[in-house]
Amino acid sequence: MKEELHNWQQMDSDHFLHPFTDHNDLSKKGTRVITKGDGIYIWDSEGNKILDGMSGLWCVSLGYGNNELIEAAYNQMKELPYYNSFFQCAHPPAIELSQKISSIAPESLNHVFFTGSGSEANDTMVRMARRYWQLQGKPEKQIIIARNNAYHGSTVAGASLGGMTGMHEQGGLPIPNIQHISQPYWFEEGGDLDQDSFGLKVARDLEQAIVEYGIDNIAAFIAEPIQGAGGVIIPPETYWPEIQRICDDYEILLVADEVITGFGRMGDWFATETYNIKPDFIPFAKGVTSGYLPLGGLLVSDRVADIIISKGGEFTHGFTYSGHPAACAVAIATINFIERENVLETVKHQTAPYLKEQWESLSTHELVGEARIKGMVAAIELTKEHRTRYASTIAAGSVCRDLAIDHGLVMRAVGDTMIIAPPLIITEQQIDELIDKTRNTLDATLKMIKSL
Repeated sequence: MKEELHNWQQMDSDHFLHPFTDHNDLSKKGTRVITKGDGIYIWDSEGNKILDGMSGLWCVSLGYGNNELIEAAYNQMKELPYYNSFFQCAHPPAIELSQKISSIAPESLNHVFFTGSGSEANDTMVRMARRYWQLQGKPEKQIIIARNNAYHGSTVAGASLGGMTGMHEQGGLPIPNIQHISQPYWFEEGGDLDQDSFGLKVARDLEQAIVEYGIDNIAAFIAEPIQGAGGVIIPPETYWPEIQRICDDYEILLVADEVITGFGRMGDWFATETYNIKPDFIPFAKGVTSGYLPLGGLLVSDRVADIIISKGGEFTHGFTYSGHPAACAVAIATINFIERENVLETVKHQTAPYLKEQWESLSTHELVGEARIKGMVAAIELTKEHRTRYASTIAAGSVCRDLAIDHGLVMRAVGDTMIIAPPLIITEQQIDELIDKTRNTLDATLKMIKSL
């Protein structure tokens, strides 16, 4: 097995360019080769069993080895493995899935444009939002306001919408007519304000931006209900009601990016229900197929769709794999499984509250400045003191991430913020295991940091 691992690592180094990776660094370490998954666990090529606290990449919500999803893909592959939705064509899986998603979506979102990913969904939103205003004789409404440290994908438009400067520094981004405002990150940026006051203050940055750039130039505001890749940033309770008020008052389109939070992660089908957000668009992906096949899409409100359909003529946008039949079949199976097995009810009333109680107990650890959680996403801030970070040379987050693997747990590091998003099927017993492994990892991280 060691020889086989070495061969894989060598081939990987020679040929495979990974996403978001320092390839020079990776070639020195050697890639970790994952060979198997079952339930909430994965195994690497050396036989180590690891609890997948990140659901793959936020997506494997129903765990690994779900036979219903596998069979849905297999049966569809036999019947019709592919056909496009161009040229006035469609096929049953895409048609049925569009109806299915509309039936579980928030009120007034009854149309779906399918893509291959969340990045493509956000690209589609940019095109459609600007087209919506153009068709109403307001082509100057081009600017889309987003937030600092947000993540909306890594395509050119998606990375531009995102507010991560490291991404903007590569490729001449952002593209024109994308502007950014503050994020609702109280722990890092709240200063002496209480959370409610901070939430209002940051939300009103949107109103200031609208005034600054001119309402006649603003097309939309986009935000994740909870910032995922930015570090599981859970906004204060005052934030979203004020954002909703501002969008309503100024009549700009509101986009709730639910690529991470959609399809049950909050115990609701969409986090817009959890936060009572009334969006015009919901980009989605990840959990719609539990990650088994690539699929994304854009839920479109009736007010936008009616204009696009009735006045728009041809909408010159699309992808070869828009509404791929096998991916759509898996998505239908995913939604059916969630409904039949009462996954949302279990998450909302049983496992998420239990995880919250256990996760927040980590806040007493010497290394933890804050332990925060909402639904099935959570974060802990690694700090020297309550809100004082370690020096960047310590790389506390990277140390903690690597030690987590040693302790049989996948956690993700965002700087010195550790985040999890476990599969929705996790049990209370498995939550206890996750917490034990997290606590052991924190102990080992603190010991190593003190030795540096």
